[in-house]
Amino acid sequence: MSRTRTERLVNLVICLLSTRRFLTAAQIAATVPGYEHDPDDARDHEAFQRKFERDKAELRELGVPLETGTASVFDSEPGYRIARREYALPDIPLEPDEAAAVGIAARLWQHAGLAAAASSGLAKLRAAGVDVDPQATLGLEPMVTVDPAFAPLTAAARDRREVGFDYRVPDQDAPTRRRLQPWGVVCWRGRWYVVGHDLDREATRCFRLSRVVGAVRVTGDPSAYEPPAGVDLISHVARWSGPVERTGRATVLAAPGRAAGLRRWAVEVVAGPDGDRLVLPYADPESLARHLVGYGPDVRVLDPPEVREAVIQRLKEIASRHDDLATAGGSR
Repeated sequence: MSRTRTERLVNLVICLLSTRRFLTAAQIAATVPGYEHDPDDARDHEAFQRKFERDKAELRELGVPLETGTASVFDSEPGYRIARREYALPDIPLEPDEAAAVGIAARLWQHAGLAAAASSGLAKLRAAGVDVDPQATLGLEPMVTVDPAFAPLTAAARDRREVGFDYRVPDQDAPTRRRLQPWGVVCWRGRWYVVGHDLDREATRCFRLSRVVGAVRVTGDPSAYEPPAGVDLISHVARWSGPVERTGRATVLAAPGRAAGLRRWAVEVVAGPDGDRLVLPYADPESLARHLVGYGPDVRVLDPPEVREAVIQRLKEIASRHDDLATAGGSR
């Protein structure tokens, strides 16, 4: 399935989940990105109808409970909606490492263009007087962000277009210009990297996205190159980054019987009346903080201050994003 069709299907699901009434094909066409057409043009309208029929069939094959009906007895045209009672999933408990994987997926979601398109579609529904449930898609809205270079580099890798960007490394004062044929963007040890063919060095290189300075500029035509068959991007990043030296030691207080993952990681565990003190090796306080906040109130950082402050900052960012989300939901 093409990326464009996947985006259209996802936005169709969001649209039909966000309303309690049946939406006609015309309302869906005016709301969901990818269905734009001229209804007065017979050929254009016929093409939309074929596309819509294929998408409906695809959703049903995927198990999406798509219902057909009318909003009132006076409606002559059928409408569509998704039965949320049948579509909703039960509560899914996640371990911290599983929650981290979901977080990575949320980052990708935000920068794949889906969140903006979905928000635009819901705004169109509200403008048309359709009753939209603001709580129906809260689980689909991203809660984290990634580096600004993520979106343009992901798009360039998908379209096989050469790019240029300024890149700063720790041992150099000024950034240097790089020209790259990107093969893909991957996450490794909590950071994003682009892997591709460096045109100036005529070799495979990977670059950390957080070190890209300024805007990424697309310089090549679409389909200008082809990545090597079966290339393993993660292996390239792992060889480039080398082993992580965890020379730091952090002491955390874990609630009795909780934080099993941290206990396996700890190099020392000391039982106490108020909980168990775990000594954890770490290389980067921010990376450790991202891991610790997944345990919630079951874990409290005792030492060192840099890790405690990193956890506090991380929690403040999460709280701020939830506040922004609640404010946006209340203003609808």
